[in-house]
Amino acid sequence: MDHYLEIRLLPDPEFKTTVLMNALFAKLHRALFDLDARCIGVSFPAADVDRPCLGDRLRLHGTSGDLQSLMAVEWLTGMRDHIELRGPAIVPDRVRYRVVKRVQAKSSPERLRRRLAKRKGMTEDEARRAIPLSAAERLNLPYVTIKSRSTGQDFRLFVDQRPPFDHAISGAFNHYGLSATATVPWF
Repeated sequence: MDHYLEIRLLPDPEFKTTVLMNALFAKLHRALFDLDARCIGVSFPAADVDRPCLGDRLRLHGTSGDLQSLMAVEWLTGMRDHIELRGPAIVPDRVRYRVVKRVQAKSSPERLRRRLAKRKGMTEDEARRAIPLSAAERLNLPYVTIKSRSTGQDFRLFVDQRPPFDHAISGAFNHYGLSATATVPWF
């Protein structure tokens, strides 16, 4: 990963930054899925974990060729008035590295109950007593809201940018540009 693209969302009086980031990220996901790209990672340099918010910048990491292939499919159609695009550019010297991964919450007690009932042969009432509503896990991480390509339902994709460290770890990325193990340059 020696190159990057940076996309900055421009202020807009009609749309909040979060709405624009949701739309931008959904378009990126569709492009990565359609290309079956596993070599492009993402990071959010303006993310604020205290709010939690992903901020107004999306950085794409990869080789120059991978990033040019992505940009050749015109996936930013409809977003051009809302963004400022920089790059591809060479990653600066002396950077650190960061894992940017998806975190999935066990947030639906109803789903957990159905699973428990099926696995243990319980009735609905038994599963309801075993898993109270308070069992829903709440994450305090930044997220984007996107539509599932398989179910068509909206869901929150929580993003955890792990603490930076000094060496790169290579690996594959999913169609969201995220990986549980591979790193992206952090600068």
